[in-house]
Amino acid sequence: MRVTILGTESLGVRGLSCLVEAKERKIVIDPGLALGYQRHGLLPHPFQVAVGERVRRKIVEVLKDCTDIVISHFHGDHIPLANANPYQLAANQVVQHFQKPRLWCKGTHDLSVAMLKRCKDLSEILCRHFPKSEGENHGLLSFSRSVPHGEHNSRQGTVMMTRIKDRTEVFVHASDIQLLDGEPISQILDWKPDILLVSGPPLYLQHISSTMKKNAWQNALRLAREVETLILDHHLLRCMEGSRFLKDLSFMTKHRVISAADYAGKKPLPLEALRQRLYRELPVSKGWHKAYASGEADTKHYKNWRGWKLT
Repeated sequence: MRVTILGTESLGVRGLSCLVEAKERKIVIDPGLALGYQRHGLLPHPFQVAVGERVRRKIVEVLKDCTDIVISHFHGDHIPLANANPYQLAANQVVQHFQKPRLWCKGTHDLSVAMLKRCKDLSEILCRHFPKSEGENHGLLSFSRSVPHGEHNSRQGTVMMTRIKDRTEVFVHASDIQLLDGEPISQILDWKPDILLVSGPPLYLQHISSTMKKNAWQNALRLAREVETLILDHHLLRCMEGSRFLKDLSFMTKHRVISAADYAGKKPLPLEALRQRLYRELPVSKGWHKAYASGEADTKHYKNWRGWKLT
């Protein structure tokens, strides 16, 4: 089995997209991305936009010859969008690549009105029906029943987790559970993953209380003590407090507790957490975002920052 993480916060974008190559299958999970449209009153910095362009190209490339596509839920950083903003993946860019692969999707039973419309619009553009896959087993692929997107009964709804087994190795993609509820943790441990890719708690949000943080820490410890390679990323690394959470957790176990960037052997690039610093150190010309949205500006002058050089 080979796991390639395509885009997530430690790699510079919002999302949790990956490619899993197992046996003769190429399985793409959550082919979408976003950049956090507003943080600290600032739009995405052009350097982050350039990183997003690179991740978007990777996602489109792996979709070209994949055999399976998994959609864990219908948030805009996890799927192509019918009405994408300039920093997301537009559905019309990938229509042809969605025609042949098998689709495995979270059901629509608990979606909000806005989310249901997003799902319907995407289905129409792609000319594909999104089958409900929760709770099903299909050879090397297994899917959880609906589990909370964060806290139990959250307004964010639910997500579907994915288990992939190739011979003796097990990979689990736990999407946006955020470690805030015990139910998905128990399911993951029952699945006995060798490699787990999971979203950590959104510590950057003001409503995350000390009790919620403590609960997330305890759930993270449960996973770290049992899973050989725990890749903890996504919501967690939208602030620098998340990096400290990850570092402290790694000291508590003999197992690997790392970010997606660490797993890929790359220097972490948590650009959303560093957005204010980016603006200070690499000034943005007035009107750049409006010009970029209309196709009248590009990122070529914003591809070098603090030793990172984008190609």
